[in-house]
Amino acid sequence: MIPMVEVRRGGVTESVHHGVAVVAGADGRLLHAWGDPDLLTFPRSSLKPFQALSLVESGAADGLDAAHLALACASHRAEPFQVRMVEEWLGRLGRPESALVCGPALPMGEGDLADALRAGGKRRVFHNCSGKHCGFLAAAAAFGAPEGYERPDHPAQAHWLGALSELIGQDAAALPRGTDGCGLPALAMTVADAARAAARYAALAVQDSRREAAIRRLLAALREHPDHVSGRGRPTSRIVAATGGRVVLKEGAEGFVLGFVPEMGLGIAVKILDGASRGKMAVFATILGRLGLLPAERAAELARAVEAPVLDSNNRAVGEVAALALG
Repeated sequence: MIPMVEVRRGGVTESVHHGVAVVAGADGRLLHAWGDPDLLTFPRSSLKPFQALSLVESGAADGLDAAHLALACASHRAEPFQVRMVEEWLGRLGRPESALVCGPALPMGEGDLADALRAGGKRRVFHNCSGKHCGFLAAAAAFGAPEGYERPDHPAQAHWLGALSELIGQDAAALPRGTDGCGLPALAMTVADAARAAARYAALAVQDSRREAAIRRLLAALREHPDHVSGRGRPTSRIVAATGGRVVLKEGAEGFVLGFVPEMGLGIAVKILDGASRGKMAVFATILGRLGLLPAERAAELARAVEAPVLDSNNRAVGEVAALALG
């Protein structure tokens, strides 16, 4: 494991985050690896673009627009436009909010949080995974099994595992498994395998033309609607905008990021070992510079822009979160 991020206060390094990063090609080769690429971990929500294949390939996404597909891949902040879309989707499905397996939560934005507390507090539609759960509700109905989509043996879960198996070249159902924060099954894999899966996804390296079409739709949704995937002005949207849509990405909890580069058939995986969210997007931006997807100076600017400064109690910047140079 190598140091990847420094937290500096007054020009002095106060903390260091170590991590692993891998760039893989669709042929499975590792083009770059910093740290141990065979580290076993949970990509968490970074796998949502793969999970959404159940939604699209089941036919449940027929009639949905790209914004809905982006929301199915989202770890959103419960901004009003995101919540309205979740509520509208539930209405389309004819299902109550209680049908969502994800637990009640609160919005992440300060103003939205205050509004939610005044309106009664936690709701399931506020959960950052509620879009994914709408997608699974829709897929479950399409598979003829509308209840129990959270079970590992449910057809909607089995379907995306089959797709992932093709992309990683091994039986995804045999991977170590846990339970995600939203109550659905979570898979563990090596950082290298996550990057390989992203590369093959980006390159449309699948056998079935229907799966290829499904991946195309999802990649387009991630490119066209990054605000739905995370939130307005968030690092995800900034990176997609900075690269002109050449790169799309999905964050996961505990310091994970997974990137897709369709024109080059590359996958990028970043894992911060202590699970910190701070710094991971700066590392990701730095890698874009190494790959020539951004000029070095622009990549450095982006790495600074996607990380919030260290603030004091008066909201004044007193330090920075900085990605270290990758050898």
